[in-house]
Amino acid sequence: MQIEHLQTKHRADWHMLWTGYLEFYETSVAPEVYDTTFARLIDPSHTAQNAFIAYDGDQALGLVHFIYHPHNWRIEDVCYLQDLFTVPQARGRGVARALIDAVAQDAKGRGAAAPYWLTQEFNHGARALYDKIATLTPFVKYQM
Repeated sequence: MQIEHLQTKHRADWHMLWTGYLEFYETSVAPEVYDTTFARLIDPSHTAQNAFIAYDGDQALGLVHFIYHPHNWRIEDVCYLQDLFTVPQARGRGVARALIDAVAQDAKGRGAAAPYWLTQEFNHGARALYDKIATLTPFVKYQM
């Protein structure tokens, strides 16, 4: 398995993977959101938003989007792992773990805090992995 920084050549695979992620959460975004998000993710001058994509040969297996942002309780930026998805046929093969590890290494290399993320309570498959590699916090999310 290879983990690569998202690049222009990955557009079709990224689109397929992010669509799968959005469908898993029973949502969608407009085409212009796809275009804008992809442009931000591959723009070297736009360093806050980032992505990795996982491959086995030429088969796209998964993606992760992550965002660096300031935090009032720290001097250094923190790393928010926003979207993580693996294709169903690749689940259980270490793809998600490899993508999370790549984000953690990127954060460490930038001097940022280790990544944090959210998931839905019912996402039991992902939570089985998360419970092994991270600490569940007691925070509850509200949204207006």
